[in-house]
Amino acid sequence: MKKNITKKEFLKELKKYEKGSITRREFLGRTGLGLATAVFSAYGFSSLGSKANANIGDRVVLATWPNYHDVNNFENFKKQTGASVQVNVFGSNEEMLAKLQAGGSGWDVFVPTNYTITTYVDEDLIEPLDLSKLSNYNAGSFEKRFSDAGTVNGKVYAVPKNWGTTGYVVNTKHTKKTPTTWKEFWDLTKTSFSGRTMVHDYQLTTIGNALKYFGYSFNSVDSKELADAEKLLLECKPHLFAINSDYQPSLRNGDAWMSMCWTGDGKQLNSDLPEMAFVLGKEGGELWSDYYAIPKGAPHREAAYALINHLLDPQVNSKEVLAHGYPSADSRTNALLPKSLLEDPILYPAKNLLSALEFGAAVTLTDPNRAELMARFKSA
Repeated sequence: MKKNITKKEFLKELKKYEKGSITRREFLGRTGLGLATAVFSAYGFSSLGSKANANIGDRVVLATWPNYHDVNNFENFKKQTGASVQVNVFGSNEEMLAKLQAGGSGWDVFVPTNYTITTYVDEDLIEPLDLSKLSNYNAGSFEKRFSDAGTVNGKVYAVPKNWGTTGYVVNTKHTKKTPTTWKEFWDLTKTSFSGRTMVHDYQLTTIGNALKYFGYSFNSVDSKELADAEKLLLECKPHLFAINSDYQPSLRNGDAWMSMCWTGDGKQLNSDLPEMAFVLGKEGGELWSDYYAIPKGAPHREAAYALINHLLDPQVNSKEVLAHGYPSADSRTNALLPKSLLEDPILYPAKNLLSALEFGAAVTLTDPNRAELMARFKSA
């Protein structure tokens, strides 16, 4: 035990501890527990606080979707723990799966969609979660249809983040009336919106919403139905502005007038630009839920648990919802949200529109015919 530590030396060791560059054991060994307590008292420290107690390192890497978090929550996490949140943005579940299959992603936490989780489990790419490290998780607080996909074979591999829908957003300044169907989406793309439409760089939604033009299932893997969808996509390809899942910038600057769109982006755009209308096609489409999960071999595993636990705190999660506009399935979070938000038709669509939607099916993630169709469409 080091007995004659100076204030300067102590603060230097404390700084190392806060950054996560030395462990709690090393900190106590270098300063002495009894002396540390005395020095904390002498210099106005009542305890090590959450930074020191966490001992989780100086960073955590999060792979997530565009426009999907409140950065202030990340800044507060860093203040509390000393770990900065490094964000990697992706635009499709296929991209995420390929990255993890290749190995060496460097991710600590990622945000998979409901239909993909069984594939990650089958391929041994994610680990069951240690719920003792997630004190803010309360399974009973979540609506089951938006949380059940995280449990596979009786083990919890992922905990719920948000849920939402996939529709499209249209700038009504350029329409005589607001469209209401996927048929109108694709027909407008080929005519008056030529050069102004965006679709996702994501086969589930781009192919799925082309299938809806014909009244087929969003999840179809039928060869004839996929052939019809491909014909439509190839007809529309010359009329597209872009294939990109990060579509907000182009819609905001006026380059694009219409795009496939997720709930939160629709809410963000409509709040800032009321002429941007969010549409759920009457034929149906996608209902989804996203989750937090930890990949096998996460380099900052304890930081991963700390970040997920932080984001599951209803106080923190309510700020997330207010920032990104995606609905939460956590009743504790919803109790903290304003009534106007809980009654917003973009976040909580009418029952007749919601009932027509389908959750993505696991088969679509790895179906070779859909993957090859998307590749041909993008390269055409």
